[in-house]
Parts: sequence; structure tokens; C-alpha cells
Amino acid sequence: MDRLSVGAGEIRILGWCSTMNSGANVTFSNLRALVILIVVAFHSALPYLASQPPHPFAFDAPPYRWIAFPIVDRERWFGLDLFCAWQDVSLMSLMFLLAGLFTPHGLIRKGGAAYLAERWWRIGLPFVLAVALLSPVAYYASYLTTATDPSPAAFWQHWRALPMWPSGPQWFLWQLLLLSGLAAALHEIVPSWPRAASLIIAKCGDRPLLFFAGLTSLSALAYVPLAMIFTPWEWTFFGPLSFQLSRPLHYLLYFSAGLAIGGYGCNRSIFRTDGPLARRWPAWVAAAFACFAVWGGLTSLTMPDWNASPPAYRLAAAFAFPFACATGVIAFVASSLALLRRRSALADSLSTNAYGIYLTHYPLVLWLQYALLGTSLNAVAKATFVLIVALVLSWAASGYLTVSARLLVHRHPRFSDKGAISDQPR
Repeated sequence: MDRLSVGAGEIRILGWCSTMNSGANVTFSNLRALVILIVVAFHSALPYLASQPPHPFAFDAPPYRWIAFPIVDRERWFGLDLFCAWQDVSLMSLMFLLAGLFTPHGLIRKGGAAYLAERWWRIGLPFVLAVALLSPVAYYASYLTTATDPSPAAFWQHWRALPMWPSGPQWFLWQLLLLSGLAAALHEIVPSWPRAASLIIAKCGDRPLLFFAGLTSLSALAYVPLAMIFTPWEWTFFGPLSFQLSRPLHYLLYFSAGLAIGGYGCNRSIFRTDGPLARRWPAWVAAAFACFAVWGGLTSLTMPDWNASPPAYRLAAAFAFPFACATGVIAFVASSLALLRRRSALADSLSTNAYGIYLTHYPLVLWLQYALLGTSLNAVAKATFVLIVALVLSWAASGYLTVSARLLVHRHPRFSDKGAISDQPR
């Protein structure tokens, strides 16, 4: 299952298209708040999936499945499996699309080189710090569930002996930085690309089905061959850099789709608040549920061993994924355009602190889950408790980091030009 991180663009919208109207600003700010809430909820629910084995995964044994499922609890509920599968199918693709959507504004305002430098300060450096400092702290909790020697020194020895440096949810950041670099290169090498993209996006302005058909078709080309070769679930690691072998081209496609829409102008595209996509949001939600059910049913035929299942089942499940993903992403956006139009202080605060919450919530989630292992609470109660406490604590940590960062900018104004501090839309 995809390890969500909803991340900087998943979580933190990277810029704001200057042509967007105020209603769209509020909508996407609220969507950012919703996304980070779902991300924390996703990670909070993972120990309680009915599909997990009865015992935690051994820390030193390949394929190191504890990286995706660090804590395994005896309390289970199948409804949490459905929730996590739903988010695995669509949420990460939505985050890549949102990241691409707001990239053109930054590129036009700053230029390719300056924009990429800002991405390093806002994405690259936090990735390095989070992976170096927070990942070991988080996964120490996972180590303790199977450790014979629970001492920090023993953990560090086992950690250093791993063939990779697990990054947890932060994997999204390095991929986003790479895609930002590709976008900056495109901006410098082919400055006329927005006009070319506009010819395609303009045709979809009042025809969401055409956008869906194009997105699904290209996603099938990007995803199905890799899923058939590597399975839909396999990950690979290069030190702290990890990615899901079936999805790099798929995520590139969604980032590119967002890039094209953002370059054309959000208030003129299918993502405008008064467009047919927003008006027909119930139909897209229904389609998303239907496609997800089909994908889930076909995927279940390939379990527990993808490679041992009949090729026809594997091919059908692989082709079902682009449909489930596209309808899920479009349903998220459509319902947000229709329903998330009102501003509230709570949503604004959550949206503003979304990136900080993303960076800091994972160690809190894992240690809370570890602390609840011996309690008698049921699965839903445990997941809810972890969600609420981890969200509140990471929210507070984000506020503290924001205040500290502003003090740094005040004392060293040169940092403010590099976009290293503020996560506020601008």
C-alpha cells in the first residue's frame, strides 16, 4: 500500500495562480486543510487494518514491510482497510496534481533558476533534516515491537545495518523536488509551453469527461506496464530515496496535468468554481465509489500473491487502477469546488500549518500507536485517539516552527528572499 505523505504539494499548495478568483483561493485552501487531515488519519489507521498479519514485521528481515506498517496492533477493523485503500488509490495522485497546478505561478514570477533555489529551501532542506533526524526517532517505536535489546545503542546498530535509510512519508518531498526541477528546466528550455498546453486544456474547459478520458488513457499507458512488471506494491530504495516502481510515470502525468491547467489559468479551466465539474460533483463522487469498488474487487482476486495469480486477473486489476484513481481525484476536486467555499478560522489555521504538520506528525503517530499496544481500546477508538492527539501536537509544533522561522527571517532578512520560511499563499 502506498505510504502517504500528502506532502508539500499534497499538503502545502506550492503557490497561487494569479488568475484565480477569491472563491477558488478559499476552496483550495480548505482542500489543503482536508488533505492534511486525511494524511494524518491514514497513518493513524495503519496498525489496525484487518489485512495485516497477527504479528509485527521483523526489523531485520527483507522485504522490510515495517517501513510501510511500522506498528501492528491486535485490534482490527475492516472498515479501516477500505478507508486506507481509498486514500492509497487517489490521494497521492491528487497531491501531485495540486503541486503541478500551482507551479506555473512561481516559475513565471521568479524564473526557473530562482524558483528551483526556492524549492531547495522549502522542500529539499526539510527533506534532509526530516529524514536525518525524525525518521530514526519515528521508526525506533517500530523496532521496539520486535527487539530483543531495546536500548537506543542497539537500535542504532540495527538501523545502520539496514540496506537503506527509511524516510517514511518524506519520500514525497524528494520526488516533488525532482518534478520541480523538471518543470523549471521546461520553463527555461521551452518558454512557449503554456501556449501548447492551453490548446489541450481549453478543449476540456466545459467537457470534464474529455479530461477524464485523456487522463485515464495516459495513466493506463504510464501505469499498467510497470504494474505488470513490478507488481502494484513493490518499492525500491537508494539510501533515503524511495519510490513505488509502478507509479513514477503515473505521478509525473498527474503533476504535468496540474502544470498544464495552472499554466492555462485556473479560473478558465475545468477547475473553476462555476464550471460543470463543480455543478456535477455528486455524479463524480458516485463514479469514484463505483470505480473504487471495481478496482477493489479485481485486486482482491490477485491477493495474497500477485505473481501467482492468473495473468488475466492481474491485467484487469492493473487497468482498473487508472479509472479508480482518476475518478477519485476528480471527485475530490469537484466536491471541494462545490462544498468548500466558505472561509473559517479553524480551516485557515489548519491549511496554513499543513506543511509543518506533515513534517512533524509521523513520529508522534508511531509513538502514540506503540503506547496503545497494551490497552483494551478497540481499533476505531485507538485510530481516533492517535489522530486527534497527533494532529493537535503536530499542529502546535508547526506553529512553534513558524514563529521560530519568522524570528530567523527578522534577524537574517536574506532568508526571506529564498522562500524558506512562509507557507502562506502568495
